[in-house]
Amino acid sequence: MKLRQFTTFALMAVLALAAAAVRAADAAPATMNRIVFQVNEDDSKKWNTVLSNVNNVQEELGRADVTVVLIGPGLGMIKADALTANRVQDAMAAGVRFVACVNSMQSMHLTKDDMIDGIAYARAGYVEIMRLQQQGWVYIRP
Repeated sequence: MKLRQFTTFALMAVLALAAAAVRAADAAPATMNRIVFQVNEDDSKKWNTVLSNVNNVQEELGRADVTVVLIGPGLGMIKADALTANRVQDAMAAGVRFVACVNSMQSMHLTKDDMIDGIAYARAGYVEIMRLQQQGWVYIRP
């Protein structure tokens, strides 16, 4: 009889643990998709392709953190007078983060006044990409 009671108790404990695990899984937030795009070309067609890719990612995944790191000639994409300025601002309004490489800005004699308002800055664009990858971000270079 004691074996039967022990088996019943063990089975109830296993079921309780399983139910708790299911509740914890339901309460946990969904995994956030995090994607970093690199742009380092002076090519407006490429810039528009990147912006379309970013939009496609957001539409497909719904909830995603998206960062675009701009290095060297790619900085032209986020200049205030760029042909892509309106699309960049629309993407920013949708939650996309644009990061300018300060080292590249300095070598190209660009200042923050030359850039679209609201972008972020990193001393070294490639280091920014590396740090994001170390944090689990997916790297894309279209």
